Amino acid sequence: MLQLSWHTALTILSFFAAIAGVAILLSDQQKHRTYSEATDRLLFLSSFAYWLVYCAATGAQTLIAQEWEVMLLSAKLTAVISYLLAATSVLSLPLHRFATRQPEES
Repeated sequence: MLQLSWHTALTILSFFAAIAGVAILLSDQQKHRTYSEATDRLLFLSSFAYWLVYCAATGAQTLIAQEWEVMLLSAKLTAVISYLLAATSVLSLPLHRFATRQPEES
């Protein structure tokens, strides 16, 4: 029987959640009225896409044999870079909303 750790189980669950997020964002066919709305949608989409790459690279690390050091190192490096890109996209969303907020007229 295959024993999954909490990290592995959450990674698998978040992989399918990210697929659902990408599908929902891509199924939205309405035109975005403003540049800000389009940028918000793009930041959400990029964070889900980068997270999908992270989950796939993390899963690939468990499947790659230890003798294939170059391939294993490549999967680890891909996981680190995609994790950082996903975190950057997630952090950029509130910063973008704060920067584009219109000042209230008094």
